Amino acid sequence: MGDVSHTSLSPLPSSDRADVAARLRDALLGASFTADGLLDLLGAPAYAALARSETVPALRATRGDAPLETLVRLFLLQQPVPHARVADVLPVQDCLESGWLTRAGADEVAATVDIRPYGGPGGEDWFIVSDLGCAVGGAGGIGSREEGVVLGVGGASTTLAGITVRTPVSSALDLGTGSGIQALHAAQHATRVTATDLNPRALHITALTLALSGAPAADLREGSLFEPIADDETYDLIVSNPPFVISPGARLTYRDGGMGGDDLCRTLVQQAGDRLSDGGYAQFLANWQHVEGEEWQDRLRSWVPRGCDAWIVQREVQDVTQYAELWLRDAGDHRDDPAEYQARYDAWLDEFEARKVKAVGFGWITLRRTAAAEPSITVEEWPHSIEQPLGETVRAHFDRVGYLRASDDAALLDGHFRLVAEVVQEQVGLPGAEDPEHVVLRQHRGMRRATKVDTVGAGFAGVCDGTLSAGRILDAIAQLVGEDPVLLRDRTPAQIRLLVEQGFLEPAE
Repeated sequence: MGDVSHTSLSPLPSSDRADVAARLRDALLGASFTADGLLDLLGAPAYAALARSETVPALRATRGDAPLETLVRLFLLQQPVPHARVADVLPVQDCLESGWLTRAGADEVAATVDIRPYGGPGGEDWFIVSDLGCAVGGAGGIGSREEGVVLGVGGASTTLAGITVRTPVSSALDLGTGSGIQALHAAQHATRVTATDLNPRALHITALTLALSGAPAADLREGSLFEPIADDETYDLIVSNPPFVISPGARLTYRDGGMGGDDLCRTLVQQAGDRLSDGGYAQFLANWQHVEGEEWQDRLRSWVPRGCDAWIVQREVQDVTQYAELWLRDAGDHRDDPAEYQARYDAWLDEFEARKVKAVGFGWITLRRTAAAEPSITVEEWPHSIEQPLGETVRAHFDRVGYLRASDDAALLDGHFRLVAEVVQEQVGLPGAEDPEHVVLRQHRGMRRATKVDTVGAGFAGVCDGTLSAGRILDAIAQLVGEDPVLLRDRTPAQIRLLVEQGFLEPAE
């Protein structure tokens, strides 16, 4: 893929010079231009400020002439740097010829792209390429409203990377790849990675991200949603952080879907089913409308394609005014003429009013291809704290769905279970009371769920180590509490099923 430019955006480095990318990578690593190196140089406050697109603390911390300070000024802060200083650190002539650097004045050079160190899940030192001034997206604003601008890693990107199931697969598809962060993660556990984007500039930058990070090249295809994918192509993993913002029009390619309301997210989810291999996962971030007279859960259930289990988690809800303000600020519209800002705000509210939208939800949608006659669809609201990465938690959820679907009450009683790691028990009641009012089991990992159980449920969970069957444990509990074992066996499977479903217990087989 050759050089790509887009309107007034700066020309991009060549993606055909793998040799230059490799030498540049070696030079960056040699100067400790890594996530850990930046933290050591800048300190936590300045490092955190960079994630908010605030550069003053980092400028103050890089007033010396050490190699790492030079690279931070050049690639993170986009400051012109004397040619001689850069030549001490980088293969400057190669970088100028291939377009990573450009001349700025008589004796200075400047970066053509933002290069942001990024620590991989296994301690890898990666580099995410994005347009100048666009390393961080989100509510802080990106400093550019060019239609084809390519952002770096924001909170949505890292959220999706964290929830993605990371089992080894033959093929992975990253829809709407942007700067290539999801494709980069997928390259670590997929034999073949395909990355698509409507914006050719994004595909070019993805190629740069992969090359500079030392990852294998991906199959890059231009087009919207599944258009670049042949009808007979299927994948073991599909991921997408799509342009999910529900807005009037499609002003910003990186953000606005260009379809009415939440139609882009709905279309993406509905079409994913036919593109999944048996047992394959599709994982998306999405926004969805809360419409008057309609349950939002029903709306999302209607999106799930046939032949797929689904787990949909709503993480946040904003009323339409909060939502409009968030994304108007994201684009920097609040810095415009007040009358123009008001007109744009009005247009967003007009759009929501016409569609009878009262709020907008944000969250995750995961599909798993199944041959089950009755697929499982779980839709829940979970605004509480979680522990990333959640990929293993997601995989385990669907494994439990399959186990419970195949297990009637008799099978549950014959089954052997283990209490998962880092579950604690809390007893709630009045001080000095002989017995607690109720018992709560709480997870300290993953989704960090809590569930109320009775004393039998708490006792049962506490002795589950995989040794005895559930029925044998209940018989022992019945003897201890003086209860009829037949009645206890009859009423407890529902509680066992709930504890398995929510991830407190796991089958020991």
